[in-house]
Amino acid sequence: MRKTIAYLRVSTADQDLEKNKADILFFANHHDLGQVSFVEEVASGRKPWRERHIANILEQLQAGDVMIVAELSRLGRSMLECMEILALATQKHIRVYSVKGDWQLDDSIQSKIIALVRVLKVRSHYF
Repeated sequence: MRKTIAYLRVSTADQDLEKNKADILFFANHHDLGQVSFVEEVASGRKPWRERHIANILEQLQAGDVMIVAELSRLGRSMLECMEILALATQKHIRVYSVKGDWQLDDSIQSKIIALVRVLKVRSHYF
């Protein structure tokens, strides 16, 4: 059975997660992604992703499972860090969805092209 996990990260305990939860549930229902389990974390984006809950999520998810985020920027502080996470998800055949922008990374040709463009954009930024 496919798992669907929503990763919610805020930088401070004062930030509200309830709107993000509602948006994610609406998105999951609209895209027929099944029951959503939420993983919440209060952690600075400066903390490396391998030391945050996102690392555990990526470790436990299997091919065909789903990870939803409110927006891609919640994965990491830098574009490079986000791309590293998305690359790992791609290698493991984990589908990733971002509510903001209705963005997805799955096995579709469209998402593969978008992912390639993003990787090339990151590489051109650093070289």
